Amino acid sequence: MNYLITVVGATAIGKTALSIKLAQHFNTEIISSDSRQFYKEMNIGTAVPSPEELNAAKHHFIQNRSIFDNYSVGQFEKDALQKLNHLFLKNKNKYLIMVGGSGLYTNAVINGLDYFPEIAPEIRTRLNLQLQNKGISELQEQLKVLDPESFSTLEIENPHRLIRALEICIGTGKKYSEFKNKPKAPRNFTPIKIGLFADRTIMYNRINQRVDIMMQKGLLDEVKNLYAHKNLNALQTVGYKELFEYLDGKYSLDFAIEEIKKNTRRFAKRQVTWNKKDTSINWFDFKTETSEIITKIESLIV
Repeated sequence: MNYLITVVGATAIGKTALSIKLAQHFNTEIISSDSRQFYKEMNIGTAVPSPEELNAAKHHFIQNRSIFDNYSVGQFEKDALQKLNHLFLKNKNKYLIMVGGSGLYTNAVINGLDYFPEIAPEIRTRLNLQLQNKGISELQEQLKVLDPESFSTLEIENPHRLIRALEICIGTGKKYSEFKNKPKAPRNFTPIKIGLFADRTIMYNRINQRVDIMMQKGLLDEVKNLYAHKNLNALQTVGYKELFEYLDGKYSLDFAIEEIKKNTRRFAKRQVTWNKKDTSINWFDFKTETSEIITKIESLIV
């Protein structure tokens, strides 16, 4: 039986360091499911593993795409499953590691995605204009009327997911929730999920320190080099958006840095909320010795 040992947790909690130690112990390789780290033009602001960390264990899906690529979670699911199948066969090793803070991408690999019909792009364009001109609350009310079940279960503060649900409702005349939770293709591995947690104050302090380190490493220069492409989907992410606002003259630099910290803390809070829904995760304090985590993993292997 194959096992996919998956490390989850909020940003800056120590997932990369743990995944490398696990890969070394099990003599195996790492699949990254962090959607921010796919892009080779984005390095500092996405906390890509250092050259030393990348050399410590073989990694896949790190800076393997360009910001100019239109890369979706559905394509990642297909690519990751193909890579997993190849590695399980190639290595004759029944263990592989997956790590990342993008819950949707991690879930796509483990459980599979819900698939939806193609929707006319003008519907999304119209909804984005509505969001821009009238705010998120009007879209939330629309979803409440069209699909009460999705309204009660979806992250309705997340505009991307809100608009996705609405475009399905409008484009198909059916509820978004009707397309959810259909049977998925079986996987050829058993997942073992390891989660890292920390007290909120500690987690937020780690985030603030990471942002300061990113600025010291040259994040502003990285963003300046990407400024001409600031409207690309890949760059609509924390750490880049705020500094684009600074370069546009809308923020002072100090305010932009504080916004990065604030928005990263909010992102971490959403990660915690997402992971709490999964009762199959084995949780450990981020300071736990790796040997203790390995003992737990080995106890779950049949």
